[in-house]
Amino acid sequence: MLVENQVALQPHNTFGIAARARKLIRVQDVAALQAFMATPAWSAAVAESLPFVLGGGSNLVLTGDVKPLVLKVEIGGRQLVEDTDKGWVVEAGAGEPWHRFVAWTLDHGWPGLENLALIPGSVGASPVQNIGAYGVELQDRFHSLDAIDLKTGQSFTLDAAQCGFGYRDSVFKHTPSDARSFGLAGRALITRVRFFLPKPWKPVLGYLDLERKMQASGNQAPNARQIFDWVVDIRSAKLPDPALIGNAGSFFKNPTVTAEQCADIIAREPKVVHYPMADGSIKLAAGWLIDACGWKGKSVGNAAVYEKQALVLVNRGGVANPCTGGEVMTLAKAIQTSVYERFGIRLEPEPVVI
Repeated sequence: MLVENQVALQPHNTFGIAARARKLIRVQDVAALQAFMATPAWSAAVAESLPFVLGGGSNLVLTGDVKPLVLKVEIGGRQLVEDTDKGWVVEAGAGEPWHRFVAWTLDHGWPGLENLALIPGSVGASPVQNIGAYGVELQDRFHSLDAIDLKTGQSFTLDAAQCGFGYRDSVFKHTPSDARSFGLAGRALITRVRFFLPKPWKPVLGYLDLERKMQASGNQAPNARQIFDWVVDIRSAKLPDPALIGNAGSFFKNPTVTAEQCADIIAREPKVVHYPMADGSIKLAAGWLIDACGWKGKSVGNAAVYEKQALVLVNRGGVANPCTGGEVMTLAKAIQTSVYERFGIRLEPEPVVI
């Protein structure tokens, strides 16, 4: 395999932050990578630390050049694995763009992922973050995945339980020294992901934005393609296109609080946006909290809070004069402090910070 030196990473992270990889390998074939891992060249490349796995770069903040070997995942391919009375099992290579994969499933008559339309990034990154939107999380449709152990070179398969999914969380975001003994952060490279799309298909329409679309259209029984189109419209109106304005999507997780905590906040802030959860907890809209603190449109250097959605931080400098990772994190920490001082809520960032 070809090891590239001093590779510019600005085209490979959706924030558009300028940084370089000291060494980078483009992973397009699993067997080729495993063969390379048995060579002295691999041992030399990972002598100091395990590699850094890079997918679509949509959930990433680079604060400097990346010293570990970068494995750029470019494994493609999509297929229907199984079709039963209970549902369809579909599979995609980890390097496939997520939105394109969702559209492909609908084109073939396999609904179930439509609420997750237009989420940036790759298929391989989707289980790491347990992506979710408009009432559906990846874990709701997940079947299994294949991965490579970056220490041994061995392939392995995980089911949903072994992935340890949580809200924007999985075993891939934890090390063995964390509370989870099976942490795989920095240890695994996901190669293929499979999804179970149940029959009969049932629409998920609980979110206010989707309800508004139904009312405006007069369509009270939308099909999967209609929901897909609505989600694309909603996200396009609220969120900047990374190809035009650099960003990493939603920067903070929506915090959850107890019913008592929520009642206390509502007493002080009656308009706070909140969603009751099945377990009795309440999810608060982080974007509303940030907006209420007056951050929308404010900036630190060339890093700014998007004026249409306070949950998104953007690169105002473009390709020619991009924001730095330091500016992004300085802005993020200032927002966290502001929200905590007003609401007593600690916001947790979603992106991986390198």
